[in-house]
Amino acid sequence: MIQPVRGPSGRLNLPSRLAGLLLLPILCCWTGSASAQARRDFCPDRPGLGTPACTIDRGHAAVEIGLADWTLDRGSGERTDTVVLGDMLVRYGLSDRIEAQIGWQALGLMRHRDAAGGVDRSTGVGDVRLALRANLLNPDGSGLSVALMPQLTMATGDQPLGDGDWSAALLLPLSYELGEGLQIAATGEIETAPDEAGSGHHLAYGGVLGLEAPLAQDLGAAIEIAARRDKEPGEHRTELLGGLSLAWSARESLQFDLGVNLGLNGNAPDLELYVGIAKRF
Repeated sequence: MIQPVRGPSGRLNLPSRLAGLLLLPILCCWTGSASAQARRDFCPDRPGLGTPACTIDRGHAAVEIGLADWTLDRGSGERTDTVVLGDMLVRYGLSDRIEAQIGWQALGLMRHRDAAGGVDRSTGVGDVRLALRANLLNPDGSGLSVALMPQLTMATGDQPLGDGDWSAALLLPLSYELGEGLQIAATGEIETAPDEAGSGHHLAYGGVLGLEAPLAQDLGAAIEIAARRDKEPGEHRTELLGGLSLAWSARESLQFDLGVNLGLNGNAPDLELYVGIAKRF
């Protein structure tokens, strides 16, 4: 999420502890009845690798859509191209500090060419992701802002987007304003990820560190680096990514964005390009 300067997957039979995880921020941070307040600056999740700590205003909603996303992954003479169209996220402010989220990838197209020249193609939809973000400090993202964000992914999709099983994660987003429009942001994450063989789950964890800066009154940029350690049984691996993104605030509640991610080691995809939009209601 970039804040430019502005002018004057056991599928549906899930363990009960996961539901408790999602409800924990409500029990800790619910702020009571609504009060009349000026609407905060729009705080989209898009673009970038990290997750913002700020939350959307109580009673307001936002729709964020990745209009198009292309990822290239090459190695050992093979090449995989993946295109995602309609990566959607809906957010709603439950209170001054808590928002609910539901996300879904509408369409994925994958083309895989093996070392012998054979080509495989697949088309599918993505899994559904449910999340709560509970801000613990400065929900508008000012100063030092900290949040907790449990999320649950349900295995509703199929290849190339679906994971084939449920997963659960806990994120810790935070940001700090350095002055002059500069902001440093970080996200930590720990996840119970599904095994590729479909026989269980394993631990994965990682983090994102980024610097956000204004380029003009309504244009912002962010540069990020991300690391993820995946303890897949028999194949532990670490992925390193670098990202650069731009966001233009066309109006108070409307943002357009684009970005590029680059793989920094052999375990990460080589290249990702994306463009999207975010609108608050």
